[in-house]
Amino acid sequence: MENHRPFLVLLFFAFALGFIAVVFVLRWVLHFREGLAWDGGAKEFNWHPLLAVTGFIFLQGIAIVVYRLPWTWKCSKLMMKFIHAGLNVLAFILAVISLVAVFDFHNVQNIPNMYSLHSWVGLAAVILFSLQIVLGVCIFLLPVSPGYVRAAFMPIHVFSGLFIFTTVIATALMGITEKLIFGLKDPKYKDSPPEATFVNVLGLLITVFGALILWITTRASWKRPSEQLLHTLHSNEPASVGTKTDTAISERPDPEPNSEARRRNGKTEE
Repeated sequence: MENHRPFLVLLFFAFALGFIAVVFVLRWVLHFREGLAWDGGAKEFNWHPLLAVTGFIFLQGIAIVVYRLPWTWKCSKLMMKFIHAGLNVLAFILAVISLVAVFDFHNVQNIPNMYSLHSWVGLAAVILFSLQIVLGVCIFLLPVSPGYVRAAFMPIHVFSGLFIFTTVIATALMGITEKLIFGLKDPKYKDSPPEATFVNVLGLLITVFGALILWITTRASWKRPSEQLLHTLHSNEPASVGTKTDTAISERPDPEPNSEARRRNGKTEE
């Protein structure tokens, strides 16, 4: 990998910011909102931002860059596919639960569903994400699709994954802004109360986390090498060690000529 140190620095900051964003949203719902419950009230709604940020943003971001981690390159490509798919499936499950929470809250409170741009874009992102997972599993995990199909679908799979991830971040920013506008009454959102400032910082954390994930993913020099290249590198490691050893041995002085020379010198002296 080229520029190994900048990669590790950006990766550390990305994971740290993502984790801090999860802590922030947890602090938001526990401290500024009423907590968490599953009772059809505001506490049930709070599961929506918590699970959306944790699964749909943080876990999906990790799933996107998991192929870029150099210490996983010794793992088989199939193993990495299962890890990538598993993280995405877990993110999808959390996203679905977050949708169930908000729909149940709306139904109990007699609030209309699917009226805002946030809800439209969010539901579209979940549907696209489900299609992304199904097609990814069928084409890349099941051993039935031919190689040319995988090669043709790969650019679409990569682009759609980044597009969905970006859409989810935009949806989250719309959602937390909408929640602050509707939820803050006295003082209002425009008066910048502590909760508004805190959640605005959360939005910045999510944005920077998404930017770092996209930057790491789009650097060609940080891409996982092909399996053929990895196999060549791994197979050459022992050979290179053996070559060095053989070279060192060959460079040692041969004792046989010296012994023969001594014997000849001895005969001459005699």
